[in-house]
Amino acid sequence: MNPILLITGASRGIGAAAAELAAKDGYDLCINYASAKDEAEKVAELARLAGVRAITCQADMSNEGDVMAMFEIIDRDLGPLSGVVNNAGITGNFCRVDELEADVLRRVLDVNVTGCFLVAREAVRRMSARHGGAGGVIVNVSSMASIMGSPNDYVHYAASKGAIDSMTIGLAKEVAGEGIRVNAVNPGVIDTEIHAGGGYPDRWRDKGATLPMGRGGTPQEVAEAIIWLLSDKSSFTTGACLTLSGGA
Repeated sequence: MNPILLITGASRGIGAAAAELAAKDGYDLCINYASAKDEAEKVAELARLAGVRAITCQADMSNEGDVMAMFEIIDRDLGPLSGVVNNAGITGNFCRVDELEADVLRRVLDVNVTGCFLVAREAVRRMSARHGGAGGVIVNVSSMASIMGSPNDYVHYAASKGAIDSMTIGLAKEVAGEGIRVNAVNPGVIDTEIHAGGGYPDRWRDKGATLPMGRGGTPQEVAEAIIWLLSDKSSFTTGACLTLSGGA
């Protein structure tokens, strides 16, 4: 049987790129999306063309019921889970802290932090030897913002990703003896639609030009690191936060 992988927020960007590479590596996939159903189905269809099973599943990561229902669909339609890419996330508005609205902050924390924890909880319940599972891998998609702080852009988003770095380290230690590895990737400025969602579509180009490498990164470059962390090639790696920043 093929290993079974859940990728959250996989209708575009880093999640879609990871799905494409995972399908080529023989993973059966659950492609999660929040609202972009058509885009998610296109990602799933590309995976099917690679010869693997792929389903799409709508779920809001901040909604516990949605997350639990998604895992039940995976159990029923795909089988025992092997890995998770915790990729779903939002930036909220680009603004200073003194311009930040409470509703924006709550939404960012609900999706980026609560959602990541809920997905990890359900994955551990299925993959951990403590619960009768066969082990597995969790890869969290964090951000260089957690290290840089992102002043004048989105300190609130940076703080949410700082929580994910801490969660990665702590959870990795918690489940290392139960057959589960937990790592994170910390991308820098990457060419995805997340910048447009925050109201600054050219951010990746403008910020990328200031990096030592002179450019922003691509979703495919981040996806390659994710696939490595999912694979046995990283079998002695857990609790790591892998920087992918172009030298920032």
